Amino acid sequence: MAQNPASTRPDASRRSERSRRAIYEAALALVGEVGYPRTTVEGIAARAGVGKQTIYRWWSSKADVLLEAFLDLSAQAAEQAADGGAEYAIPDTGDLAADLKAVLRATVDELHDPRFEAPARALAAEGVVNEQLGREFVATLLAPQLQLYVRRLRAAQDAGQVRPDVDPRIALELFVSPLAQRWLQRTGPITHAYTDTLVDYALGGLAPR
Repeated sequence: MAQNPASTRPDASRRSERSRRAIYEAALALVGEVGYPRTTVEGIAARAGVGKQTIYRWWSSKADVLLEAFLDLSAQAAEQAADGGAEYAIPDTGDLAADLKAVLRATVDELHDPRFEAPARALAAEGVVNEQLGREFVATLLAPQLQLYVRRLRAAQDAGQVRPDVDPRIALELFVSPLAQRWLQRTGPITHAYTDTLVDYALGGLAPR
């Protein structure tokens, strides 16, 4: 029996997905190896084994490629942290300090991971001069992460562990912002002991009076 030609035709959607993932991997690898300034669309295309026009068909710049690649990497990490199940959330063991310390320690480990460090620094720096990219980076990655802290602090308020007049969105900056500033500007080491201390200091000011 003659074979249906359609059954032997390459699946364009699968081919596109393979190309997209190859581009993600190439962008992340190049930024880690040569830095963001020396990473180019041409270099990403060559590394991924695709034509430059393929990249420009999906993205307008290398910054857009890197942002999407980093978001994909972060999503994979979140899925692993949640064991591939439900949406990732900050644990609620009833011990607010322990829960925050555990999450911030994991954040420290991630910031030290070369897979995350180079692209995260590149995007943070580019976002300062590229307002649109900066807004997208905040909206798609940082804002959802910060909302996890808001939910956990609100749960602590409901449990009477945090003053009811505290604004959780402002309160989370007491431990998240110092970590980000120290990491970005390299003003000091980022360690588990450092983030544990941030939590202790922050909660000392949040506890019921």
